[in-house]
Amino acid sequence: MGDHPARSVFRGGTVVRVTRADLDKQPHEVAEMFDGVAKRYDLTNTVLSFGQDRGWRRATRAALGLRPGERVLDVGAGTGVSTEELGRSGAFAVGADLSVGMLRVGRQARPVVPLVAGDALRLPFPDGTFDAVTISFALRNVVDTGAALRELGRVTRPGGRLVVCEFSHPTNGAFRTVYLQYLMRSLPAVARSVSSNPDAYVYLAESIRAWPDQEALAGRIAESGSWDRVGWRNLTGGVVALHRATRL
Repeated sequence: MGDHPARSVFRGGTVVRVTRADLDKQPHEVAEMFDGVAKRYDLTNTVLSFGQDRGWRRATRAALGLRPGERVLDVGAGTGVSTEELGRSGAFAVGADLSVGMLRVGRQARPVVPLVAGDALRLPFPDGTFDAVTISFALRNVVDTGAALRELGRVTRPGGRLVVCEFSHPTNGAFRTVYLQYLMRSLPAVARSVSSNPDAYVYLAESIRAWPDQEALAGRIAESGSWDRVGWRNLTGGVVALHRATRL
């Protein structure tokens, strides 16, 4: 397999050295990590993305094509800021997240937004409950991508829609080089000034760099067996991509 560069991440209340091979996180480790950044998570994301996160949330809502009265599930919702955005369509939006700490912050900040505890691999909803489902910046943190995509399909009715909003690969080579330098060097430094747990962002930066590109993720979605008509649209030059699909 070759050598894996070591990185520092937050685990069990301490900072430890891990390798890229350790990026396949177990659910309790993911929950623990996000519990540690919950307090200032939304502010940190806005600072680190230079305010682009707001536009990405609006683009996700538009891509879902939600209509009043429809039901949409927002997986990996965190504090519910993305769920709140989805609700502006008139659809009934429910957020689910593995991190109790994130949900606690979200319920305080957005008491009218429905937020429930839920693992992307074992969602607490019956088959075919939702007209649409989305997962933003969370799919890469799930230990089994294919199983998560199938679980998202399970809770979506036939003909329903999926939108995955996730960090991806900038399409311009020169911009990609600059972006990766920011990601691996500047992002952790900036996080130290605004985040409640900046060391977790070293893991997050590494997970972004290791994530498949647009075409490869589209292949994973199609290969999951639950989704058809898979396509994608780049945002911010490919820093983020929206992958869309239809439930079989």
